Amino acid sequence: MSAIRHDYASVNGVRLHYAHAGQGPLILFLHGFPEFWYCWKRQLEDLGRDYHAVAPDMRGFNLSDRPADVKQYKARILIEDIRQLAAQLRPEAQDHEKFVLVAHDWGGAVAWAYAMAHPHSLSKLVIVNAPHPVSFARELAHNPAQQDASQYMNLLRSDKAERVLSENNYERLAKMTLEGWGRGAVDPAERSVYVEAWSQPGALTGSLNYYRASPLYPPIGDDPGAKAIKLDPADFMVRVPTLVVWGLRDQALLPANLDGLEACVPDLRIERLPQASHWVMHEEPQRLNRLIREFIGE
Repeated sequence: MSAIRHDYASVNGVRLHYAHAGQGPLILFLHGFPEFWYCWKRQLEDLGRDYHAVAPDMRGFNLSDRPADVKQYKARILIEDIRQLAAQLRPEAQDHEKFVLVAHDWGGAVAWAYAMAHPHSLSKLVIVNAPHPVSFARELAHNPAQQDASQYMNLLRSDKAERVLSENNYERLAKMTLEGWGRGAVDPAERSVYVEAWSQPGALTGSLNYYRASPLYPPIGDDPGAKAIKLDPADFMVRVPTLVVWGLRDQALLPANLDGLEACVPDLRIERLPQASHWVMHEEPQRLNRLIREFIGE
């Protein structure tokens, strides 16, 4: 196992904390909500044996800067965070030197967008249970099952979200994550690590602002949500070799999000994990590590 180290980088007007292990070609891991770098610890330890494996706290989370303004979480800003971070981590890199991007949930949303904007900088893209924007917009607009599964997004976008999620020592967030991994009793030490991250001043608002800044959410009342969005697949092409790993027991992001994905991702491989839920890296870490190694080693 590789030792995990911690550092900071000033990028795009914010200071990002990141954990990293090993040396060599860069492989960058992006977490989702409501997690932070820690969710990738098994990947850092394993991939760090052969790569420089790096997992930042994305802006708004844990030890990174946590802007309060929703506008600071627009896609173009999040993309630039990653571009500048990767540049700092590879100061000697030439234009032909590329890195691997691995991402889950909201990190996956950023990774999809990054791959569209900067395909020349990536050698491989690995997405774990994070829908491509074209398929997600379609499912939110037309699939009642996905609309129902995504109703939690409207709670997380609301003004009361911070109060509801922080009640009873972050009970709801613990149920969404720690108690949703299907591993039996929750380790009190691990729970305390997550509660500490969620309790950082402004972290809960920062993480919720990802939902508030996005135009993709299910219809609610008179608000059509994603039904008002018309996306042309030609504008959302991902021209990077891509592996999508999907836990089929994901109750929030349904497998129908995979339908037709090859139209936007020509070089695509999909690995469906029947026994995994949304939290693949917690439930099947060794299998995920193996899939990543096999894909990026080709």
